[in-house]
Amino acid sequence: MQVQKNNDNGEAIIVWFRNDLRLADNPALRHAADSGRPVICLYILDETPGVRPMGAASLWWLDKSLKRLNEHLEKLGNKLVLRKGVAAQVLDDVLSHSGATCVLWNRLYDKASIDRDTAIKTQLKDAGIDCQSFNASLLNEPWTVQNGSRQPYKVFTPYWRAAREHLTHVVVEPAPKSLKAPEHFPRSESLASWKLHPTKPDWSKGFDDWTPGEAGALERLDDFLSAPIDGYGEQRDIPGVEATSRLAPHLHFGEIGPRQVWLAARNAAEAGDAPAGEVEKFLSEVGWREFNHSILFHWPEIPTKSFRPEFDDFPWKSNAAFFEAWTKGQTGYPIVDAGMRELWVTGFMHNRVRMIVASFLIKHLLIDWREGEAWFWDTLLDADLPNNVGNWQWVAGSGADASPYFRIFNPIAQGEKFDPKGAYVRQWIPELKGVPDDLIHKPWTRPERLPAAARPLYGRPIVDHAQAREKAMEAYRSL
Repeated sequence: MQVQKNNDNGEAIIVWFRNDLRLADNPALRHAADSGRPVICLYILDETPGVRPMGAASLWWLDKSLKRLNEHLEKLGNKLVLRKGVAAQVLDDVLSHSGATCVLWNRLYDKASIDRDTAIKTQLKDAGIDCQSFNASLLNEPWTVQNGSRQPYKVFTPYWRAAREHLTHVVVEPAPKSLKAPEHFPRSESLASWKLHPTKPDWSKGFDDWTPGEAGALERLDDFLSAPIDGYGEQRDIPGVEATSRLAPHLHFGEIGPRQVWLAARNAAEAGDAPAGEVEKFLSEVGWREFNHSILFHWPEIPTKSFRPEFDDFPWKSNAAFFEAWTKGQTGYPIVDAGMRELWVTGFMHNRVRMIVASFLIKHLLIDWREGEAWFWDTLLDADLPNNVGNWQWVAGSGADASPYFRIFNPIAQGEKFDPKGAYVRQWIPELKGVPDDLIHKPWTRPERLPAAARPLYGRPIVDHAQAREKAMEAYRSL
């Protein structure tokens, strides 16, 4: 890294934004603002080899989130500088042309990001550039929660019990009231030139219910804590009811931080505005996110390899027709198909249904969980590497604290239990609207009662549940 200092900007500081697209509770930005020095706010659409590029749905969200971040920065008298390329090369160029003498960022925890950041930090310090990193993404960083043997936890419950002991004094820093701008801004690319929003066709029209950005994240949290959390423990598994926080994409992009969520939820419980038991259940889901980050940090190969090595020999089947039917919501099992259609239209899928569709792909079709994870990575607005990989491996039985291999969800029983009136299925499969409740999750059993539009797909599922279950058990027993 060859940095030629240009002092036109008076010892400016670069804040390198990544998955922390907010002003409040952003320690890197706060540190820069408190210095009183000019601040260059930089976002890099990174093309570093080995760093996993975002999926299409995530790029849609990024486009809107960066717009909102820039609007907030402009209110502080600053703006966002946008650059695309290999991060080290972009930083080198911005440093060379800005005269900045310090680079700050908030940490990421996957191996590719750590390797990139470590190399950049070494190069910057060798060039005489001050460089510091902070924690904006987690309540507890992975190396801070260990068992009695100073080893990372592999099971969630003891992990979360230990992690909570560190959370006695959680502090959220407010957004800066001003942010000194440099005398001359570095060159910036236009967000429109990145073409993050899909065109020809625009498949994102069903995403309109989302409001990316810091303000949207705070509003989403406030709305959740003011009503849906009242029945969270029971209703969070019912896909036809709006009972979950839907904060996942906001948390992934860092439009809101877990410290903000933690304090807001705990304060609501203490003030009597939300039931304490429901708040604790909700915060345990935040804890599961933390656990997945810890597992990925300590076992960095799990995006491609099983956490439990014995599962590397699982006899996966390759079946392009079955995989396509799954992606298009055409398996013949209504609860599975509804989930996959919800995902395609909205960029989101209810958590209970995520488990059902993942179990179906892995255990009914015997298709490698990595194929499902890749599909979710491209189509989920909240595609987050630790959570996506961790949850897919959990369903497969190969992950940390995983679901037992013999737990094979029956898609009929799951539908009847969590969508008994078929509200969710009818929302996403309109051709089944006329099917009575007793048949909504097994329409093929009485084909004469199906509307004509439903018969081609729902005359018979692509696999029989009982036969598929037995084949899955044989495959698992072979390990």
